[in-house]
Amino acid sequence: MPVSRYMELCLTHPQFGYYMTRDPLGREGDFTTAPEVSQMFGELLGLWAAAVWKSMGMPEPVRLIELGPGRGTMMADMLRAIRVLPNFHEAVTIDLVEINPALVDRQREALGGAKLPINWHDRIDGIGEGPAIVFANEYFDALPVHQVIRRQHGWHERVVDISEGGQLVFGAAPEPLKHFDLLLPPLVRAAPIGAIFEWRPTQEIMRIARRLRDHGGAALIIDYGHVRSDAGDTFQAIARHSFTDPLRSPGQADLTAHVDFQALALGAEDAGARLHGPVEQGEFLRRLGIETRAATLMSKANPQVAADIQSALKRLTGTGRGGMGALFKVLGVSHPDLRILPGLSDGQQDDVDASEANE
Repeated sequence: MPVSRYMELCLTHPQFGYYMTRDPLGREGDFTTAPEVSQMFGELLGLWAAAVWKSMGMPEPVRLIELGPGRGTMMADMLRAIRVLPNFHEAVTIDLVEINPALVDRQREALGGAKLPINWHDRIDGIGEGPAIVFANEYFDALPVHQVIRRQHGWHERVVDISEGGQLVFGAAPEPLKHFDLLLPPLVRAAPIGAIFEWRPTQEIMRIARRLRDHGGAALIIDYGHVRSDAGDTFQAIARHSFTDPLRSPGQADLTAHVDFQALALGAEDAGARLHGPVEQGEFLRRLGIETRAATLMSKANPQVAADIQSALKRLTGTGRGGMGALFKVLGVSHPDLRILPGLSDGQQDDVDASEANE
């Protein structure tokens, strides 16, 4: 079967899919996302949303949408931050897109004290109309990815097959994809024999972009990946915070592939939305004031907690081993009339910044 179908089944099969059967997050799970690293991440995004809402003309109500909200940690931190802005807080309704029943339960627990309307959906198309601010943190990396491999006579779809010994192995479809070269980014057309190229269908980003185009608002997409379409095999599996063979134990590990931000941007632009960025996560968070927020928290903490805050800041913004600052990118997508999004336009000052969270 194609790699994309294998990935889809491993992650979302109703009975055996990885995302359908467990809580994969945190120290006891298989991976840790930025909201689990520090409350600062969600707090700054909450204030980012408030600044965007002001630039939208402060519509009431406004939908706060999160795709793949994990344990609800990021949304809980966002809502705590925006309580200092009562006009925005009172205008918000929350819509969460989640397919994992176990995580829905965790989200209900995390957001039980929100005292705001909260609705759950299994797809963004199920959310009602109206202006919205959309967040997708580590969402697109888990969407099924197609792979093709270059052979002498063209590009062949990469597949998962069964060896004579009964083991799962990678292979290639026997016939090349017709005229596939015409669809490739220019940089990839010169790739050597044996090169692998990955792509995801653009339906999901186009759904988001069309919604913003038609109803107003903005989206923030945060994920690990590359800013330029290029050849390379990034299909990987993670279990217990370590890399493992993606063909070993299907449904028991998280399968992901890097996000092609150039392809995302083109899909959103084709749907009529405006683009902002991408920029590296570390730079984005610094522009929003994460260093000021960290200093404020550390000034009120004991030495051990202060050290933990400093460590979290380094992980979120750093570029060394374990750092998320350069690997993760941030892309803004908005209604065409929204010309500036906080943190994504050089030299612009935001109406709402981290100083409001430092009170």
